[in-house]
Amino acid sequence: MKFPVVELDQCILCGVCEDVCPEVFHLNDSGYIEVKDLSEYPENEVDDAIKNCPADCIDWQGS
Repeated sequence: MKFPVVELDQCILCGVCEDVCPEVFHLNDSGYIEVKDLSEYPENEVDDAIKNCPADCIDWQGS
């Protein structure tokens, strides 16, 4: 299964991913964007988050 990954050292905390795809991305209590643990990820919505991320710090990993 493929899953989205956020490179936290590149993330500027703009919130675009959370706005575009709140079912996958959220700001955790430590102040970092976190990928929710899901059995499947909505590919189109995650692709939109990847495309709109100004820091280009989100990508797919896995098969």
